[in-house]
Amino acid sequence: MPGTVSLQPTAIPIIDFACFGDGTSPEATEIGKQLVKACREVGFAYFCNTGIPQAEVDSMFEWSRRLFSLPIETKLLAPHPKEGWKHRGYSGVGREQISQMVFDPTQLAEIRKQTPDHKESFDIGRNDCSHMSNVWLPEEVLPGFKDAASAFFDTCRRFEIEKLLPALSLGLELPGGGKFLEKYHQQGENQLRLLHYPAVPAEVFVRGEKGRIGAHTDYAMGTILFQDDVGGLEVESPHGSGNFVAVSPIPGTVVFNIGDFLMRWSNDTLKSTLHRVRAPPNDGKLEMIKERFSIPYFMSSDRDILIDCLPGCWDEDRPKKYEPVTAGAYIDMRLDATY
Repeated sequence: MPGTVSLQPTAIPIIDFACFGDGTSPEATEIGKQLVKACREVGFAYFCNTGIPQAEVDSMFEWSRRLFSLPIETKLLAPHPKEGWKHRGYSGVGREQISQMVFDPTQLAEIRKQTPDHKESFDIGRNDCSHMSNVWLPEEVLPGFKDAASAFFDTCRRFEIEKLLPALSLGLELPGGGKFLEKYHQQGENQLRLLHYPAVPAEVFVRGEKGRIGAHTDYAMGTILFQDDVGGLEVESPHGSGNFVAVSPIPGTVVFNIGDFLMRWSNDTLKSTLHRVRAPPNDGKLEMIKERFSIPYFMSSDRDILIDCLPGCWDEDRPKKYEPVTAGAYIDMRLDATY
């Protein structure tokens, strides 16, 4: 039955959108309930039958491989701005160091002395964004890349508006049925990120000289993630236990997780769960750890709308835990602590 298939009890649920339709049917409501159940209990889910064409996903991975195979001096023709919150353009290996809810400058300085995340990335937003322009490579360097990446951004955006936000609204039983969350996501304040984890000698991971991404939560409303077949993504399960389980690639699915902002917005009803990327298991026979590609699509609420606790997520016995905040102020604060 759509929306009810699951893996092992400690693993990640699978939510099937095949019967979601326009979001008005009983089947759509059931899918929403299953999604919110997964978000309450795990904070992660696999999605299948999203309507995102696999051919588009495969094509975007091919563009990503072509992009990251360019010489470093060419990739730096589209450099990430110096401001941490301006998440656009190319960031080289070692530019980022994940910090989990740390904002004190002295503490951040100490964290940045540790093993940096061994990855490179390219960040893209909507092309008509007034406060944060995209940083593109010159067209002649990688002809067609800008158009392809922009089109894929729009494909992910359609899934967000037509299925994901309505499913969350239905599952949370918010006023207005499946339309409630859409009104807070009119601007498409989202980020498409192409990620490449280079191949490295296995021994550098063993010695702790390099890491892929340490344990962290995502900042915004939520993330959908496309991953290749290499693996390495792990999620804390049960929540708060310190135990991590593999989120192994399943063909034809995408991975979804709740972000800190939606956890805050829901008064901690939904769980933003720690996750990390580790080197794939190595039995000692491999001298090199394979490169890995992934494509997360981070979804945010409109920057300037003041967000208070969601209806139904607080009452006399469960008071509001957080002050109202705009999404823009919250996300910028978190991004500044990353760079």
